[in-house]
Parts: sequence; structure tokens; C-alpha cells
Amino acid sequence: MQNFRDMTIRELARQCETVDDIQVMIRDLFKETLQQVFEAEIEEHLGYSKHDVIGNNTGNSRNGYSKKTIKSKLGETVVKIPRDRKGEYEPQIIKKYETSINGLEDQIIALYSKGMSTRDIEGHMKDIYGINVSPSLVSKVTDKILPLVYEWQSRLLDPVYPIVFLDAIHFKVKHENRIINKAAYTVLGINTDGVKDILGIWIGENESASFWLNVCQELKSRGVQDILIACKDGLNGFSDAINATFPKTDIQLCVIHQLRNNMKYVPSKNRKEVIDDLKKVYKAFTLEQAEMAFSEFKEKWGQKHPSVVKSWESNWLELTAFFTYPVEIRKLIYTTNTIEAFHRQLRKVTKTKTAYPTDNALRKIVYLATIGVTDTWTNAIPGWLECRQQFEIMFGERLGKYV
Repeated sequence: MQNFRDMTIRELARQCETVDDIQVMIRDLFKETLQQVFEAEIEEHLGYSKHDVIGNNTGNSRNGYSKKTIKSKLGETVVKIPRDRKGEYEPQIIKKYETSINGLEDQIIALYSKGMSTRDIEGHMKDIYGINVSPSLVSKVTDKILPLVYEWQSRLLDPVYPIVFLDAIHFKVKHENRIINKAAYTVLGINTDGVKDILGIWIGENESASFWLNVCQELKSRGVQDILIACKDGLNGFSDAINATFPKTDIQLCVIHQLRNNMKYVPSKNRKEVIDDLKKVYKAFTLEQAEMAFSEFKEKWGQKHPSVVKSWESNWLELTAFFTYPVEIRKLIYTTNTIEAFHRQLRKVTKTKTAYPTDNALRKIVYLATIGVTDTWTNAIPGWLECRQQFEIMFGERLGKYV
């Protein structure tokens, strides 16, 4: 077999003078090989070889050919698909409705996952392989990952997560001939080994208590029994939903988001001084010191910026929940920077797209980008060993049920 292959290669090599000649030769060989496989398949299907008299009385026979254009990394190849009179034969090496093979679909998905538009992929395939890949074909190929999206979104999760972060990233999506804003609501969990994972991403227009209740119930149905700390931005209705589903969970509102929102109501000339005074609140060593610092802030700025004071007063319990924990844990939970870093990585992939044609188009790219990011999350976050020991001391009974 080896000697025959070597002889064949040498014979073919004599007919080639340029690299282009080699590529044409390989493409022709590929076509002829496919054609021989089709002939072998229909012979197996009918039970007799071509022109064999045995087939005269079988009730089924060959019925010519139909042409089909196959796209591969070798370019476009026109092949002849055999037919039988009963219409029962279906090619196996290339399925009935397949038009691209030889890893081409994987390459299309890989390009799509990098944020390339369907038009960009069309141009890339034309330039590199000389293949005409229409935007509709790209869409059909990438639609094949939707079952993987739904499988990923419904996979089983760990029974307990010491820390969970929640935040939203916004996109523009076409809907009924207009473009609207939609959010991808992300839940990022840190498991008991200190490894990050995206527990799920939900796409919607409006957040509410009922929306977040559905999210929490879905997490519970997928195996989550307890969450120790939930860190969030100002997500409407989340606190009520988490309390209804995981009543023992502590909720920490992101202090940095709070500051950003406050600065919208503070003139630029006063912002630095206001921020410096608020730093004395959230950088205090104890809750008592934070309360004293806030009293001083309220006395100094209460009349000039009552909205800032009111905002801190109404959210005080969730803004200061981190004071309950040791310094190592405080650094992790006082801000949602962990999940914002993930969203920045998503933006690198999605920033080239101004609007997505459907929710599913958005789901596909977000899923592919998420898998690309989370595949690198294999190690524990820095400083987790100390945090883990502190969690075991503070929540030994709750952690012990599942660890």
C-alpha cells in the first residue's frame, strides 16, 4: 500500500510544474475520490454493481445523476450524486443537505466567534479559498451551534457558590423593523475552588423582580442550593428575587457603580472633593467608622447634594455588607469589577457589530465569545486560599453540606 501511494505521488508530481498545478491536481483527485465513494454507496444500497443483470428484477435501479456543488478548503467542486428510481438512496459521506465539508464549517464558526460579520467572512473565504460563501450560508452554519447554546444554558451547576456576580451588558438588536436596546444579563460564579465560571446569560429588554425571580429559580433547578454572597450593580428587582430564592444570601451593591451614579448629580468642580469624602466611608476599617464618616459627609454635603445622601441612605445595608467580612474577601466583593472584566472581553468580540438582526444572532456570538474566554479560566483567582479558609470559618455549616 505504501509503495503504491509513493508511485502514485511520483506519477502525479511529474504532471505538475507550479504550486497551482498541485492544487488543481489535489482538487481533481478529491473530486474523483468523492465520486467513487458515491458509486460504492449506491452499489451497497441497491445490492448489485453497475450493469449487473441481477438488478433487472429487483424493482429498483439506478436513475442517472443530480449535480451538487460542494464547498471545501480546496474550493468549489461539482459532483454527480447517483439516484435510484425509488428515491431511497441518500449519500452518507456528504449528507443530503450538506454543501460544505472538510472543516469549512468549523472555520466559518471560528471566524464568526472572533466577531467577523457575515460579509467579512464571505470576503475572507473568497480571498483565501476562492469559495462563494453567502451570508445566508454563514447564518445557516452558525445556527448549528444553537443547540449547544441551549445545552450550555441548561447544564448542571455546583450546589454552592461562595460568591456570585451579576451585571448586564447592552446591545442593539433589530426588532419589528426598528432597532432597540437589549441587555445580556450575566451571572458569574466563583466556586469553592476559587475558579470563575459563567453560570448563564439571559437576554431581555427589561429587568424586574419577576425576571430575576425566573433567573434565580432557573439556577436552583440546575442544582444551585446556596449562594453565600451576591454582588450586583443597581439591578432592579434582584434583591427581592434573591431573598425569595436564596434567603440566606448576603447582597453587596457595587460601591464603584454607586459612586459613578452619584457623580451624575455633582458639578465637576466638586467631584474630586465629594469622592474623597466618600472614600472615607467605604475605605473605613469597620462599619462603625464608616457610619461616622458618612455622618460627617451628610453634614458637609447634605444641603448641596441631597440626592447623593439619599442614595447612600436608601442603599446603606447593601452598600456596607462587605464590612462583615475580612479584608481579603472585602477586596473581592465591594465592586463588580470581576464581571466587568469579563464584559470587556466580550466587547472586544462584539464591538464591530452595530446591531444584531435577531436575538439568536446575539446569543450565538455571546456564547462563542464566552466559551473562548472561560476556556482559559482553569486556575483559582489570586488570594483564594485565604478567602476559602475564612469562608470555612464563617460558613462552615453551609459549606460543609456540599464540599
